[in-house]
Amino acid sequence: QVQLAESGGGSVQAGGSLRLSCVVTARPFSWYSMGWFRQAPEKEREFVAAIDGNGGSELYADSVKGRFTISRDNAKNTVYLQQNSLKPDDTAVYYCAASIRGLGSSSEYDYDYWGQGTRVTVSS
Repeated sequence: QVQLAESGGGSVQAGGSLRLSCVVTARPFSWYSMGWFRQAPEKEREFVAAIDGNGGSELYADSVKGRFTISRDNAKNTVYLQQNSLKPDDTAVYYCAASIRGLGSSSEYDYDYWGQGTRVTVSS
């Protein structure tokens, strides 16, 4: 059973930064592409960023492009989301997800395993 555990969320002011982490039990971790999604209050879950199994390809939502960076350390079974220049609109619960398909997809339906989420709150 693949398990994912996010950490690193918190409360920051607009313009601040956070680094989210997600530790994954899957082995070998490099077989899985990873994604970050978020769900704001009373909104549907949306794609944020994705990365393929070896970290060679990244994909971002337009709303975070240039501010967020996804990366992974396969030796540590961990994927990261560096969040810079945070805005109040970034306030949400952030989820990491793993896909055995290895494509780095933006569709939540392509992901097989999900974490419990970590909350990010950005104040103006």
